Amino acid sequence: MRTQVAIIGAGPAGLLLSHLLHLRGIESIVLESRSREEIEATIRAGVLEQGTMDILDEAGVGERMHREGALHRGIELSFGGQRHRIDLTELTGKAIMVYPQHEVIKDLVAARLSAQGQVLFEVSQVAVHGVETESPSVTFTHRGEPYVIEADFVVGADGFHGVSRPSMPQQEQRQDFQRIYPFGWFGILVESAPSSDELIYAQHERGFALISTRTPTVQRLYFQCDPSDHVDNWSDDRIWAELHARTETNDGWRLKEGRIFQKGIIGMRSFVSTPMQGGRLFLAGDAAHIVPPTGAKGLNLAASDVALLARGFEQFYRQGSQERLHSYTEDALKRIWRAEYFSWTMTRLLHTFADATPFEREMQRAELDNIVASRALATSLAENYVGAF
Repeated sequence: MRTQVAIIGAGPAGLLLSHLLHLRGIESIVLESRSREEIEATIRAGVLEQGTMDILDEAGVGERMHREGALHRGIELSFGGQRHRIDLTELTGKAIMVYPQHEVIKDLVAARLSAQGQVLFEVSQVAVHGVETESPSVTFTHRGEPYVIEADFVVGADGFHGVSRPSMPQQEQRQDFQRIYPFGWFGILVESAPSSDELIYAQHERGFALISTRTPTVQRLYFQCDPSDHVDNWSDDRIWAELHARTETNDGWRLKEGRIFQKGIIGMRSFVSTPMQGGRLFLAGDAAHIVPPTGAKGLNLAASDVALLARGFEQFYRQGSQERLHSYTEDALKRIWRAEYFSWTMTRLLHTFADATPFEREMQRAELDNIVASRALATSLAENYVGAF
């Protein structure tokens, strides 16, 4: 098999890159270890910045997002028994779109297949070869048969545990930055009407909680937990009691309950691996960086990565120049570290740390008070949240 760009991973990064390349007349093949049904059914959060919405529109896959997504012009910070609204649009002129990641994947898969794009699902034994040459290749097994893709470039968009990052050349020169957080998020999906028109980020001495929405009838709720805990330890009654304790305010507002039909625990980490390129292998999305979900940046960083790569490949094939490809890591990291900083800041600001001293807890509350009292600080938070840079 022969293509110009071989892409490993059919998550949002890999699929979006493939379609952006298609629109530029550049061929690609996407490899994915899971089935189409699996990737479209893996429910993940999706808070999209304006820049990400623009990229999806550019790719021609934004129609359903605009029709079914929820445009939010603000968020609420809840602490000390009160809620405080951060008006994103008034402060920045921008808004965010709540549109789940698996719906983005559905739109991208449909677009690739409609354009006769090559997306091979349920592949195994993927390996990358020759990335330090001008003729890299990818070997894999599909439906019991071995295959080789010869390509000009390889892009690893196969996540934190994929094969791409370990395949980067000159591993001794690489540097990984990581922070593992001492807590996780317990997430549930609930059949109910929305409890709030906008996302609520709640800071409480018992731990953080997040109230978000998926559809008019399905809501996504999270609360801080021990990452080693197990969902079987949490009955529905215990879950609701914990969420009510962390989110209820002095004005009588109360969270709406419903049938819980999914439970899960996710760990929390910050991670950046540099450089994001080696020879003709490039990393994008979670293969290169992870952010804690508190800042809602994961999908947006993936979209930013592949937009840079698409422009770089376009310059190579149209002008014969690798200038943009050579500067990919430097250009991408500018955005990545800002997002890592914001996600770390939101995580530190809103979560309860078991080893925090009484002084540190008071400083945390003072910082929240300062944000809601200062237009300048609220604007800074809003600019980071909507991706206004």
